Amino acid sequence: MTRFLLRRCAQAIVVLILVSVIVFCLLHMLPGGPARAILGVHATPTNVAAFNKANGLDGSLPAQYWHWLTGVLSGNLGFSYVQNESVSALLGQRLPKTAFLAGISVVLAVLIAVPIGFFQAVRRQRVGDYVLTTITLVLYSTPAFWVAIILIDVLAVRLHVVPAEAPQGSFSALLSDPQALVLPVLTITLVTVAAFSRYIRSSVLDELAQDYVRMARSKGAGSRVILFGHVLRNSAGPVVTLLGLSLPFIVSGTLITEYVFNYPGVGLLAFNAATSQDYPVMLGVVIVVAAATVIGSLLADVTHAVLDPRVRSAAGIR
Repeated sequence: MTRFLLRRCAQAIVVLILVSVIVFCLLHMLPGGPARAILGVHATPTNVAAFNKANGLDGSLPAQYWHWLTGVLSGNLGFSYVQNESVSALLGQRLPKTAFLAGISVVLAVLIAVPIGFFQAVRRQRVGDYVLTTITLVLYSTPAFWVAIILIDVLAVRLHVVPAEAPQGSFSALLSDPQALVLPVLTITLVTVAAFSRYIRSSVLDELAQDYVRMARSKGAGSRVILFGHVLRNSAGPVVTLLGLSLPFIVSGTLITEYVFNYPGVGLLAFNAATSQDYPVMLGVVIVVAAATVIGSLLADVTHAVLDPRVRSAAGIR
């Protein structure tokens, strides 16, 4: 197990470095650069050169990347020229809010998707399976912002059940107004359920086709014992892996949802940074999201290996 963990950690570090190099290079290839974004398009070349020199942007690209990387390793993610605040401080304010929104939505999505996917697999090619497959396919194919707009139109504008805008202010303000969290949470939950239930259905169908299920039936085991005692438990491993691998999908849905509902999280911060060409914030958000994705994938692999002996055997883990 130790060798497996060390190998996966090394792979995670390599992935993070590659992501940082690619994103850093792409952002610095954008026209204008930070100087034009801050000083304006009518800034003189002298002012642009002075700005670049004062902020360490006049060196070569490898030198700039090394300077930025050493700062990140020491906890300095850069400085926002637009908001006149450090990127670390901005992320520290927004990240707990996004984690709270995504956490509640994912927990609800799993609690809903597992029974739905399990029911679809057990009732395969029946009316209930067809109906749920159609609904989840529609939700899976619908962009998150469109789901959010529909929910706003129906629940906020027409029925006046919940507010259309998410709660504003500090983290405690979010908790004090749970009614305003309904639409953002519901949007991410619906989109995530559509993705999770389809995967869970396929996982349960694969388990139902295994030899141990046929052997259990031949020995006279009841359907409840087979389904809930064996199939459901063995299907839990892929679900854990799915949670880690679906993190980029969840984050992208959160970003759009935060913008639609004006939710003060990392997604809205990233969107505003992109529109205002705030490159340090954009880079900081990408690195934090990439790190969370890699860590989530690592934890999912380790948890799956712990839960499923077949994975440990295939990976050579003792």
